Amino acid sequence: MNTTISTTPKTSGIALDSAAPGEYLAFRLGAEQYAIDILRVQEIRSYEQPTRMAHAPDFIKGVIDLRGRIVPILDLRIKLQCAEVAYNDFTVVIILDIGTSVIGAVVDSVADVVSLAPELIKPAPQFETQGDVDPSFVQGIANVDGRMLILMDINALLSHEEIGLVETTATA
Repeated sequence: MNTTISTTPKTSGIALDSAAPGEYLAFRLGAEQYAIDILRVQEIRSYEQPTRMAHAPDFIKGVIDLRGRIVPILDLRIKLQCAEVAYNDFTVVIILDIGTSVIGAVVDSVADVVSLAPELIKPAPQFETQGDVDPSFVQGIANVDGRMLILMDINALLSHEEIGLVETTATA
């Protein structure tokens, strides 16, 4: 059973210093809650096993055919080194527009859409990391109704090489 929630494609990117509130899709990765600019989201689909691509990094689960378009599926839980990666009935794929490509991002579950005024978004502390993940993908942190949301920039999460690999996978 494939459930799809579509949003109207719009131009991407809301400046954090604008006066208008931005809308974000909140989702879970492990015990943490993240959010991504709703303008990047094309649709939300139930998880289906993608076709594995040879020699792809572990976090690229494979590709799916989305209405005639080949879409790479990335597991954000693996990319962000979450302790446990389990697929269940709540696991979904968020189809995202990353500018030059469309990708699917596997997450544990989708929570809701939140509207955040710029003054609610605090700068994220910067840490030096030893791993493959650049902490600059965190745009900010917001406290909404007693829960911390980590605002994510998907373009900053993927390195230039990984974006190139995703684009190559999509055209393979």
